[in-house]
Amino acid sequence: MIFIIKVTTNKEEKAVDMIAERVEKKDINLYSVLRPHGLRGYVLVEAEDRESAEEAVFNLPYVKGIIGKTIGYKEIKNMVEPSIISISIKEGDIVEIIGSTLKGEKAKVIRIDKQKEEVTVNLLGAVVQLPVTLKIDNVKVIRRGEEGEEDAN
Repeated sequence: MIFIIKVTTNKEEKAVDMIAERVEKKDINLYSVLRPHGLRGYVLVEAEDRESAEEAVFNLPYVKGIIGKTIGYKEIKNMVEPSIISISIKEGDIVEIIGSTLKGEKAKVIRIDKQKEEVTVNLLGAVVQLPVTLKIDNVKVIRRGEEGEEDAN
């Protein structure tokens, strides 16, 4: 059975470490503890039953509680299995930001980190060129770089 554990955002790693430590000390029937990439404020535990999961996380710092029902592997498959993503964004491309607080802004790609699935861009409308790093899924290509530069004004 897989349970979703609500934890303090940005403290997922600490929570995973503390849960794993408690499981080892108390010999709890917990099979795995996972912090899925890109899922903030939650960790997943695979346990024999709900009581084992509750015992593993009860009263730990950063742990807020267990979310209602159990989930199946199919629901988390895309978070735990590596996927090969073909990244079609290239340096020099003009992109539109479709996520985050900068939604709707246009920017030029200056660097791509395929491992972290991040792209660093310079905003075209900004007076001062300040690099901004975003997740790749927060941008969409609107023009390829070799087609020329867009006026920043």
